[in-house]
Amino acid sequence: MKTSDVFALLQREGRPMTRAELAESTGLARSTVASRVDLLLRLGLITPYGGRSSTGGRPPSLLAVNTAARVVAAIDLGARHARAAIVDLSGAVLAQERQDLDIADGPVPVLNWVTATIERLLLQTERPLGDLAGIGIGLPGPVEHSTGRAINPPIMPGWDRFDVPQFVRGSFDVPVLIDNDVNIMALGEQDTQFPEIDDLILIKVATGIGAGIIAGGELQRGGQGTAGDIGHIRVSRSSDVVCRCGNVGCLEALAAGPAIARELGRTGVTEATDVVELVRAGDLEAIQAVRQAGRDIGDVLAMIVNFINPSVVVIGGALAEAGEHLIAGIREEVYRRSLPLATEHLRIVPSVSGEQSGVLGAAAMAIGHALSPEAIEQASAELLAAAD
Repeated sequence: MKTSDVFALLQREGRPMTRAELAESTGLARSTVASRVDLLLRLGLITPYGGRSSTGGRPPSLLAVNTAARVVAAIDLGARHARAAIVDLSGAVLAQERQDLDIADGPVPVLNWVTATIERLLLQTERPLGDLAGIGIGLPGPVEHSTGRAINPPIMPGWDRFDVPQFVRGSFDVPVLIDNDVNIMALGEQDTQFPEIDDLILIKVATGIGAGIIAGGELQRGGQGTAGDIGHIRVSRSSDVVCRCGNVGCLEALAAGPAIARELGRTGVTEATDVVELVRAGDLEAIQAVRQAGRDIGDVLAMIVNFINPSVVVIGGALAEAGEHLIAGIREEVYRRSLPLATEHLRIVPSVSGEQSGVLGAAAMAIGHALSPEAIEQASAELLAAAD
């Protein structure tokens, strides 16, 4: 049994344990457990935690996961906004900042903001650079997760195959993990709101439409990282609207925020947030358009529900702020077109984390890497090599 296995046991139990309890649970000799515990203590990943009442002699000392030992930086980049946070290993946000930022400005100015903001937030939280264990970043376009590069992103000029991890590592010598914004939103919702759910889909409805798919407890990225790109599935109702992808009748061309804004044809109404304001003001035409957008999304989602059979579908993104009008349309079609067994216990709910889901998911991705068995074993090996 490795050092990472002892850490995983403490993490899984979720309570402080004594060395004797660790030895009993793992089946290892106490001397072996002692050496593993010593490594974890030196790495700062666990810490002494109070003490237990003695039954005679010296009271046994308790050990617990040290969630304050390190921090990660979490970045959620949208089409026209950016959010950055410093998060500890428990997922608690220590500091964050939001900025209106156009992803179309290109990778260098946007990533310069990212690195400068991480430095600023580390100073704000009084955490030294050495405490930074990793950086998670979500991008609003298709991402090849293995390389961290955006691939032919439609709303990100200049980003195609740009080496984001290498650029960021020029400022911070830590692991940099990249995924698309919808995937990290799905991770954020599952990690903070539905930790007991292994099969979850998050639908983001904003400038575009996409899905983050968690099946069997694992995020599904697909062979090239494009799993969940539902915005370019053709809707069944007849439409000759041309999508930016070049095809006709795509879901995104009919039901995304800008598409609804164009349909309304109002001066100054161009984005999902503008549509939401009209809905909140009780504008009947906007309410009907959002309800129809929900039906179109439900039309596509029904196929996914039949195919993947999720327990929960979370609706997020800017247009989700329109509330029940959008979700009612989605439910209407999903329950009409999906198999009864697939929908018997299905929940279709609005995002609880809201705008925070992306940054929380980016944090979960970075924390998962920092506390992975591979990372702990590598850090243990480096510590032992340095001691020799």
